[in-house]
Amino acid sequence: MTNDVEQFRLRNFVESLCSQGECRIHEEPIDLIDVGRILDESDQAVWFRSVGAERAGLVGNVMGSRRRLAMAFGVSDQELPEVLRQRGNKEIAPTPLTSGQAPVQAVVKTGAEASLLSLPVHLQHALDGAPYISASIDFARDPSTGGTNVGCRRMMLRGRREAGVDLNAPSDLRAIYQAAAQRGERVEVAYVVGCHPIDFLAATFASRATDELGLMGALRGASVPIVKCRTIDVWVPADAEYVLEGYLDHHGFSATEGPYGEFLGYYGEVKRNPVFHLTAITHRADALFQTVTIGGRSLGGTDTAQLVAAKTESTVWSSLLQAVREPVAVCSSPSCGGMFNVRVSIRQRYPGEGRNAIAAVFGSVADVKHVFVVDDDLDVFNDGHIDWALATRFQADKDLVVGSGFRAVPIDPSLGGLRSGAKAGFDCTKPLAGASTTHYAIPAAPRLGTSPYASVAQALAAGPASFLELMAAGSSRDGRDVLEALEPLYAQGRIGRNDDGRYRLLDVQSRD
Repeated sequence: MTNDVEQFRLRNFVESLCSQGECRIHEEPIDLIDVGRILDESDQAVWFRSVGAERAGLVGNVMGSRRRLAMAFGVSDQELPEVLRQRGNKEIAPTPLTSGQAPVQAVVKTGAEASLLSLPVHLQHALDGAPYISASIDFARDPSTGGTNVGCRRMMLRGRREAGVDLNAPSDLRAIYQAAAQRGERVEVAYVVGCHPIDFLAATFASRATDELGLMGALRGASVPIVKCRTIDVWVPADAEYVLEGYLDHHGFSATEGPYGEFLGYYGEVKRNPVFHLTAITHRADALFQTVTIGGRSLGGTDTAQLVAAKTESTVWSSLLQAVREPVAVCSSPSCGGMFNVRVSIRQRYPGEGRNAIAAVFGSVADVKHVFVVDDDLDVFNDGHIDWALATRFQADKDLVVGSGFRAVPIDPSLGGLRSGAKAGFDCTKPLAGASTTHYAIPAAPRLGTSPYASVAQALAAGPASFLELMAAGSSRDGRDVLEALEPLYAQGRIGRNDDGRYRLLDVQSRD
């Protein structure tokens, strides 16, 4: 249990990014129209100190790299997947605070004083339907469990007190809303803006928790301090920057929302979605508003792609543990949106495990489209390694696995409007038998070791040896002196070579 309301504050994390060269500060006043362009051109997070007519504080691209996500957990890039796996199946119950203890309720605005247009919300993409709040995490009570459901949803502003919300994708909130709308009831929901990156990951993870605030606590590694909203019956993190309280009306999917630059790098179409009605805005006294990067030409550097990739990798790993004996690593490349192309490395024990891995990934995440499986001698986070494996360890007529009729993401333009599509698996693993030892060996720079032999002659007398082993035996750091030792043996017809290239002594009557 904890009452610490500063450890996981967004502003504090952004300050740590600045100190480590991962965030740059934009001091000059800037109009909202220019925010998207600057974020699109930056591979760092950007902290705008003076945005819009109000000269508000705004930060963007906080989670736009794996390194920054790892920094949120205080670990290295390589350690991040393991930390997510260790914490993702646990729960730590939240800690309720009073309003007076909650920094996010230091300022409370209700009625006419509460306006969405008072927030520094910018037009993110040229063809977007309106300015969007993109960094919002929604919190709603789930009547079936009594706990809090947490998710990520964008909000298209319609005016001072209304916004369209995207409920088209399958989600728990969509199910909660549809059930309430059928009863003619509205759904109370709070949108939290300005959260620690760990909270965003918690909102993207699939959870079976009764109260998903418990999952958020598990990922944090500490209980989440929470406070009850002022105008609705919903609990939210007390250490957030902003909370937008309100409700989704019962009129169903009735209002136009979109278009919007989606996480796959294309525009989504105009949709029909429910309307959010604002009842209150609460925030810290020195609140920092947040925007996330979505879409554009460089998907790998956007917040959403990095978040989705981390979630996909964690989900895929759980399935691999049941399908193959020894998975080694999983990478869902952010440049594909974070979930369409998945790379897996395994340590093969039995024939067919490459295909088992492909099948497991197909079934783990509905949105995965292509799976590449390689051996553990390759790095799945290295684009060049995967390109090389596809070029040299794959034959399309025997290593390609194709399936059709799978559920798909409707915004994938290659579907041509269909709701199901194809998946392909690329088995780029080495054969377990039938290939020579050196056939699939990766060339590496020589490293001179020690030898049990005192000379080249002793090493050859003991059996076949590689040139490097002969150098070690002769204590040679040059190599040309070994050739001098071999030269008379060549002349006498006493040196031969094995198929693997090792040198061996021959009887005078023998031939190489």
